Amino acid sequence: MLTSRDVRFSVAPMMDWTDRHCRYFHRILSRRARLYTEMLTSAAVIHGQRDRLLAFDQAEHPLAVQLGGSDPAELAAAAGICADFGYDEINLNVGCPSERVQSGAFGACLMLEPDLVGDCVSAMKARVALPVTIKCRIGVDEQDPVVALGELADAVIAAGADGLFVHARKAWLKGLSAKENRCVPPLDYGLVHDLKRRFPNVPIALNGGLASLDQMRAELSHVDGVMVGRAAYQDPALLLGVDPMLFGEPAPVADPAAAVEAFIPYVEARLAEGIPLHAMTRHLLGLFNGRSGARAWRRHLSTQAVRQGADAGVLRAALAYVQARRGIDAAA
Repeated sequence: MLTSRDVRFSVAPMMDWTDRHCRYFHRILSRRARLYTEMLTSAAVIHGQRDRLLAFDQAEHPLAVQLGGSDPAELAAAAGICADFGYDEINLNVGCPSERVQSGAFGACLMLEPDLVGDCVSAMKARVALPVTIKCRIGVDEQDPVVALGELADAVIAAGADGLFVHARKAWLKGLSAKENRCVPPLDYGLVHDLKRRFPNVPIALNGGLASLDQMRAELSHVDGVMVGRAAYQDPALLLGVDPMLFGEPAPVADPAAAVEAFIPYVEARLAEGIPLHAMTRHLLGLFNGRSGARAWRRHLSTQAVRQGADAGVLRAALAYVQARRGIDAAA
């Protein structure tokens, strides 16, 4: 069973971003954040290279897998495979508006078929004992958001959904790119607040446009949780404030530099497996945004981590730039 505390803070599933290396680093920054995989299609889980697609480090828990698909039987089979891999939650994507997703008739397209989404939830619930949740929009195209979100919530909650993560914007399936769909349609937090009042016993989290911890804490007086995407990825140091501000617990590490030091053993272990350095360091580029040495940090990682044979020494050297800059500023 999913509780309101379980969904209090989550890092959103983001294609090409929230891979296993990103998630491991985010876990260093917060013990409490609920982490999500990139979206995996049900077909890929069933027919693809599962060890590569579904592998994760045990330190990443609590960890949810996000599935994309619209066939109830196929989603149930994929959910069963993910449960066997040890995930803590199955999340169904009902919000992505990308052309790839539209061509497969799932993601945000499913806002138009709430009964089918209910069938998908029911099938997955029948297969696994894990919580099954939905990440959705408030509607698509010309839909009335009040009606669209209400009908979807009715269908999935009746089917046994354990929680909803609502990106409080419409998705425009035609005329806007996936990137534009993340910021152009206006936000309607009030609609999500109303949904929570209507379903007081169902965990409901708000997603979209959340950028500061103060803003997130304020929203927690209306909903059970907040889900943050780009803000957490582009400024990962934000996560250092999650445990203290939202859970009343100390942060796992003292500052961004300590997080880098804690990440290095993981980096060295993955390098030994043949994973290139840049596959991991690309998730750290924004770590010192707004701090002294941020430009030198980004420049060094961007140019040196991609070189053949690059090792953890690149990270240490980049960190030295930051610490040197801090020393200069302190002396001034």
